[in-house]
Amino acid sequence: MKKGILGVISFLVGVAGGAIGIKRMEEIKLSKAKGYADKHLALFLMMNQWVKIKQEGKNLAAYFENNGYKRIAIYGMSYAGETLLEELKESEVQVVYGIDKRAEGIYANLDVITIDEPLDKVDAIVVTAITFFDEIENLLSEKIDCPIISLEDILYEI
Repeated sequence: MKKGILGVISFLVGVAGGAIGIKRMEEIKLSKAKGYADKHLALFLMMNQWVKIKQEGKNLAAYFENNGYKRIAIYGMSYAGETLLEELKESEVQVVYGIDKRAEGIYANLDVITIDEPLDKVDAIVVTAITFFDEIENLLSEKIDCPIISLEDILYEI
């Protein structure tokens, strides 16, 4: 009889534990999804601001030129990084290299390196990965002595 009761109790504990585990996994998935949603909303808002600037006839090259940044690097070579590279292509601002944690899988018209590689001297580094700016700024500031600027800050300053 005791074995039967212990078996039932063990079963119920197992079911409860499994339910808690499933609930926790769902919370983790929901948290990740919210993180991605927040990241993409921030990216959308930044790109929307960029469109507004273009509609006003302004461009980012003027920002860099006005601040004496002739040679820059871009951290984050995804959509925003590619767009910045394209915008500066016909300007006096030279994008010397890109930096990205997935450098090996990125195909661009410039060298793309990881943050672990030596960083050549530039006038400034523009970080396009805006949701991780503080972390990236801390890592970069340990490796290179130049202004590290968020693309988002540039867009709202113009």
